[in-house]
Amino acid sequence: MNRIVGSHDILLVTLDTLRYDVAAELAAAGRIPNLARHLPGGRWEKRHAPGSFTYASHQAIFAGFLPTPAEPGRHPRLFAADFAGSETTADGTFVYDTPDLVSGLAKAGYRTACVGGVGFFNKQGALGSVLPGLFEESHWEPEFGVTSPTSFESQVTRAEEIAARTAPEQPLFLFVNVSALHQPNWFHLPGASKEDGDSRATHAAALEYVDRHMGRLFTAMSRRRPCLALVCSDHGTAYGDDGWTGHRIGHASVWTVPYAHFLLDQEAAR
Repeated sequence: MNRIVGSHDILLVTLDTLRYDVAAELAAAGRIPNLARHLPGGRWEKRHAPGSFTYASHQAIFAGFLPTPAEPGRHPRLFAADFAGSETTADGTFVYDTPDLVSGLAKAGYRTACVGGVGFFNKQGALGSVLPGLFEESHWEPEFGVTSPTSFESQVTRAEEIAARTAPEQPLFLFVNVSALHQPNWFHLPGASKEDGDSRATHAAALEYVDRHMGRLFTAMSRRRPCLALVCSDHGTAYGDDGWTGHRIGHASVWTVPYAHFLLDQEAAR
C-alpha cells in the first residue's frame, strides 16, 4: 500500500447487504461479468464482516478494518491507524496518524468524496451525517436510496462527475455505498411484486442490476491514473435462513461476505 498511496486513485465500493453465497453463485454462473472479469481468478474471496449492520461495519472499515479472511491466522491489513500493539500492521500496510482512513488519505494529498446510498449516508439527521461527514465532500439524493429502482446508475453518474472535475494532479479517494442490494429489492426481479416481497432471488437480481453499470464506474476511476479498487459487502442479510430474517443478528448469512481488491489500469478497465 505504501507504493499505491499517492500514485493511484483509490475506489472503495461497499455492496451494502450483499450475501457471500449469492455473490459467489452469480460469479460462478457468469451472471455478473463486469465484476467477475476483475475478481482475482474470477472468484470472490470469502471473508467475515467487521459488523453486522451498516453503521457498525462502516465505522470499522473507515478505521482500516476491512472484512477479515474467513480462515484462521493473523491477516495483515492494507490500511491501519498508528496504534501501539497492533498485530495486523505489517511492512506493506499504509499507516496513518489520524483517527480514520479517510482523513489519513486526505493528509496524504487525496481528495476524498462519498456517494451515499442507504439511510446512514442520507445526511437527513445527526446520525445520517456521521459517516458522510468524514469526507471532504459527500453526496446523497433520494435517487441514490434503497427505494429507487435506478439507484446505482444514478450513483455512478454522480461518481463520473466527481472524477471528471477532480484536478488531474490530485489523487482521488472515492467511496460508493451501493444501496440496491438492501431491502426493498423485489423490483429488480422482472415479474415480482411488492406483495411477493424480497428473497434470495430478488437479492440476486439486484446484484445483476448493479453489475450492468459497474463497468462505467471502473472506467471513470481509471481514466486519470491507475486505480486500486476495493469491492466488498459490509454485511449480509438473512432471508428466512434457520428462521432468521434481516441483519444486525449473529447468523452466518450476515457475517459472511464477499471481498475483492484489484488494480484497474487505464487499458484493462475499458
